[in-house]
Amino acid sequence: MSIVEIILGSVLLLASIALIIIIILQEGNQQGIGVVSGGADTFFSKNKARSYDAFLARATKWFAVAFVAVVIALNIIAYYTTPADSVEATDSTSVSEQVAETTAPEA
Repeated sequence: MSIVEIILGSVLLLASIALIIIIILQEGNQQGIGVVSGGADTFFSKNKARSYDAFLARATKWFAVAFVAVVIALNIIAYYTTPADSVEATDSTSVSEQVAETTAPEA
């Protein structure tokens, strides 16, 4: 595993955790329903919620784009760093013949 794969894997982990947290913090479409914050229905909380919700919506989009980009990058790296033949090539002899050759006593 190369250093680039480790760094991208760490970025992927952080982006996924941030994405989960940001989605949980967003309020639902129904009035007064939020997963975590709840909030009172005062004038100040409604205006604060608009900017807060707009920030969370933008952050969700950016972290989602980062998540997808890192996943694609990791797949491209894995595709080009994996050997073409991941299974060792064997000759035409069968496994039983290979075992017989290695265990046969020398004459």
